[in-house]
Formats: sequence, C-alpha cells, structure tokens
Amino acid sequence: MANNALTNFQCPNCNGPLTFDPGLQKLKCGNCGSTFAPAEIEEHYDKQVALSVEEGQKEYSAEDTLQWSEEDAQNLRAYNCPSCGAQLIADKNTAATSCPYCGNPTIVPAQFSGALKPDYVFPFKMNKDEAIKKLSDFYGGKPLLPNEFKERNHIEEIKGVYVPFWLFDTEADADVHYKASRIRTWSDSEYDYTETSYFSVIRSGQLAFEHIPVDGSSKLDDQLMESIEPFDFSEAVDFQTAYLAGYLADKYDVSSEDSISHANRRVKQSTEDAFEDTVTGFSTVTPESSNIRLINGSTKYVLYPVWLLNTTWKGKKFVFAMNGQT
Repeated sequence: MANNALTNFQCPNCNGPLTFDPGLQKLKCGNCGSTFAPAEIEEHYDKQVALSVEEGQKEYSAEDTLQWSEEDAQNLRAYNCPSCGAQLIADKNTAATSCPYCGNPTIVPAQFSGALKPDYVFPFKMNKDEAIKKLSDFYGGKPLLPNEFKERNHIEEIKGVYVPFWLFDTEADADVHYKASRIRTWSDSEYDYTETSYFSVIRSGQLAFEHIPVDGSSKLDDQLMESIEPFDFSEAVDFQTAYLAGYLADKYDVSSEDSISHANRRVKQSTEDAFEDTVTGFSTVTPESSNIRLINGSTKYVLYPVWLLNTTWKGKKFVFAMNGQT
C-alpha cells in the first residue's frame, strides 16, 4: 500500500508548528508567536510540498501489510509524520489531522488536488476556548444532564473539523394548485348560519436559490448539519490548505451526484412553502398539485467549519455540533 505524503506548516522563523488562529485570521507559531497570512505560507511551502510528495512515496512491504485486513487496506491509509517520522494511520478520507506523537498539525495535500480541490473554505472564526464556553453555557441550562456530558476534561475534547459540503444553485419554475375555502357565519333571532365558499387557487412563478448546502460526509447526519445553518457565504475565501492547519478535515465521500436529490428536495419544499405563504385571506388552504422544474443548476465544493464533540452514555452516541463561523 502506498504511503501518501504528508506536510505540516512550520514557522519560517523558528520551525515551530503553525496553526490557523480564528481571531487573527492568520497562521500563528506556537513557539515564537509569529503570524503569517495563509497566502504567504502557501507560497513559501509550494516547493517544500512538491519535494515532500516526491520524496515521501514509499511502498510498504508485504510484511508491513500482513496485519491489515482487506477492509482495513481499503479504508485506512498509512503516513509518515514529516516532523518526527512517526507512522500515522488514518481514515482514507482524512485530509488534515495532527500527529499524536509530536502534536504537529499535518495535512495530506493529495486529498485536495485536482478535481478534489474545494472551491472555497469558510475559515473558523470561533476558537476552541470560545467553543468550550458556548458548550458549557449550553449544558449549564440542563441541571439533570448526566455528569458524563459536563465533565471539564471531556468538554475539552471538542474538535474543530472542516466538513465537506456541496453548495447547489438553481432556479425553480413552479406551478402549484390549491383548494381553498372561506367560511362566513352569522345569526338572526332564530338561526345560526354558516356559508362555505370553495376556490381553486393557482400560483405560478420562478424562484432563484443560491448556496443550498448538503454535507458531503457520510459520517455526519444531514439533519444535524442542517440544524447549525446558516453559514455566511460572503466570508468564504478561495481554498488554501493553510487554513486547515491545526484542525481536522475530511474530503467528501458522498459525491455531488449523490447529494443533488437531497438539495432538490430542500428547494422544492422551500418553493412550495414560499408559494403557499402568498395564498392568504382563506379559512383553509390545501395543496392539490405541484409541478416544480429545476433549471440552470450549478455546484460548488466547500469546507465548512464545525466544532464537534461525541459523548457515549448508556451505550448510545450523542453528537454535539456547533457552527464554527457564526
């Protein structure tokens, strides 16, 4: 099995590990405190990364891989840490992590090359201390929460993860028919009266949708990711691997083709809701038929910043997720 090359960003001044600082929106050295713009470090490392890829190719011998099951060989990858040389084992989709031996952030450039390169990355704006405080405040309002959730050493295990997302743009050309009724009541000295009038209501028009997100990771629940929307696209930046330093990241394992049906369902539901909001002045409104055609679609591949914490209690897994931008 081939060993894909790793790289990590080290300070040009002292060779200390660089991590992206959400407050500064720059990479900061953990040793000397120097700061660098992501583009500056990307340029500095272009030659080093190319050399790392060239020199880092190594074929493991049969003896090295005998312990690996067929499933492991398909789903796991082996790397050498460029800082300490330790062998790291990671999921085949892992694109950024940290070495458990020396602690240096490590990145797999090949996971973001060619067609795998994201169009944009949304940098973290909330650092780990802020995320821990938000989580503690969230737990603070739940006095019956088991201690397994609230223990400080567990809360500090919260991880910053760049989650792969597909963003879909499209236009919805729609015709929706409703059955509506209007009820009028009155009384005289002898009787109470009720008059029900029925109407056929038609709505037609177009709606434009931008940046409909669908997460491209099979590891995360779609509803969980939708619950932490929205992300502010105006703060997206062109993708550079330097933004990943100090965080975890995966490349997508659910393709845009497999994600588009979920995006279409969201668009169609939003279209029906928007059209129904225009049918007013009736006592009841019931959709009868809906014909929604999606045209002029396009797709972007992006990385969203998310703080994640997993807790297991009584054999059940609980996942806490927080938008790392907003």
